[in-house]
Amino acid sequence: MSEERPICMFDSGIGGLTVLRAIGDRLPDERIIYFGDTARLPYGTKSRETITRFSREIVEFLMGKRPKMIVVACNTASAYSLADLQGAVDIPVIGVIKPGARAAVRATRNRKVGVIGTRATIQSGAYLDAVQADDPGVKVFSKDCPLFVPLIEEGWMDQQVTIDIAEEYLKHLVECGVDTLILGCTHYPLLKKVIGRVMGRDVILVDSAEETALEVEHALAGLGQLSGSLLGPRCEVFLSDMHLNLRLEVERFLGFSIPRIRVVNSEFEEIRLQGI
Repeated sequence: MSEERPICMFDSGIGGLTVLRAIGDRLPDERIIYFGDTARLPYGTKSRETITRFSREIVEFLMGKRPKMIVVACNTASAYSLADLQGAVDIPVIGVIKPGARAAVRATRNRKVGVIGTRATIQSGAYLDAVQADDPGVKVFSKDCPLFVPLIEEGWMDQQVTIDIAEEYLKHLVECGVDTLILGCTHYPLLKKVIGRVMGRDVILVDSAEETALEVEHALAGLGQLSGSLLGPRCEVFLSDMHLNLRLEVERFLGFSIPRIRVVNSEFEEIRLQGI
């Protein structure tokens, strides 16, 4: 039955696991299959054409898992490839940009919204377009923050260097007086504490992971495809590259342990690695 088929999702790396975690928390009876393109990250520095090609390759792999929905759990891929992917398959494909933008429009009081993300996401203007499609009167102030992802993947969420870099990146948004800030990268929820400290307690931080989970629930409910019970493993994780510390990083993002991480090669064939 279609409602028992998995939700499949992907990101350029492991940041999208924050979206998996949010979907799992909201929909505990759903099976979720995740693909992280760790061999080819980051996407945020690549061209539209390359990002779209990578995204289509991953979706072709995930379609072999017979999903009922695909979630593009990557802001950069959502910005550049979502429409292409939606036209390529006959199941719903949901990105992370529109849900976050809608939540920001609902939350802002002074109609000044900030957006932070990778360079490619910010340069695409996708959040600006999405916010103003909901409310053309909302002003959007954007800032790319390329050092946030490596700091998070090093586990440096509370170090002084991270605070210093956040202050440098965010000072313009503070000066502009935004009262709502979209965390436009799936890694960034792990920096909520630091970002919130720099922006001030009155600024609302919009986590696209939580908003995307809500959209997934509404979409599946509307299609009558919510799962009634969990069949099989709660989640499966596929990566395109693996190193010794990556399991710890995966479980930090997920918030729980998983028995196995599967690795696929450049031909999207599963391989076995020794010592992982």
